[in-house]
Amino acid sequence: MTKPLIIGVSGASGLIYAVHALKYLLAADYTIELVASRATYMVWQAEENIRMPAEPDQQELFWRDKAGVKTSGILNCHRWGDAGDNIASGSFRTLGMVIIPCSMSTVGKIAAGLSSDLLERAADVQIKEGKPLVVVPRETPFSLIHLRNLTTLAEAGVKIVPAIPAWYHHPKTIEDLVDFVVARALDTLDIDCIPLERWKSS
Repeated sequence: MTKPLIIGVSGASGLIYAVHALKYLLAADYTIELVASRATYMVWQAEENIRMPAEPDQQELFWRDKAGVKTSGILNCHRWGDAGDNIASGSFRTLGMVIIPCSMSTVGKIAAGLSSDLLERAADVQIKEGKPLVVVPRETPFSLIHLRNLTTLAEAGVKIVPAIPAWYHHPKTIEDLVDFVVARALDTLDIDCIPLERWKSS
């Protein structure tokens, strides 16, 4: 049985990145352990005027509906405040964790070794266990504090994949730009489940 991948969703603008990641991962039959931070609820309200449910079973239906994947894969949702959940344990085996999108607040707390919620604790566990952790920061411009925190994470082995799309694959839609970022984030985990035109030399 394939080990699960943890998807963390923090309170940064750009929830479409998380939705597209789930879309492709679930369609490819991955097992996903998802934890959304408390601030994610506010971002859904601000970006889409949608209320994200708090109950894990209802949240699973919510994310599947947004991703357009009803049955494929396995999706387990976790309460943001349940710091004693399975993904908070170093003995819980995973493929790694991707925080997409990742707020600068979350970056700062992880860089400082703080774990005020399940998302941060799960990320801290990935680092201490030497497991892959990928963060997709969605902020601009980066302040010196942001850059120092990101550097601290990079020095600890965390992969930093800013939400910066490319154009060499000739994107036609916003979704094409989003898919590029998601694909590059998953590339760091050697997961290739997104149809993407990759760079070809002339």
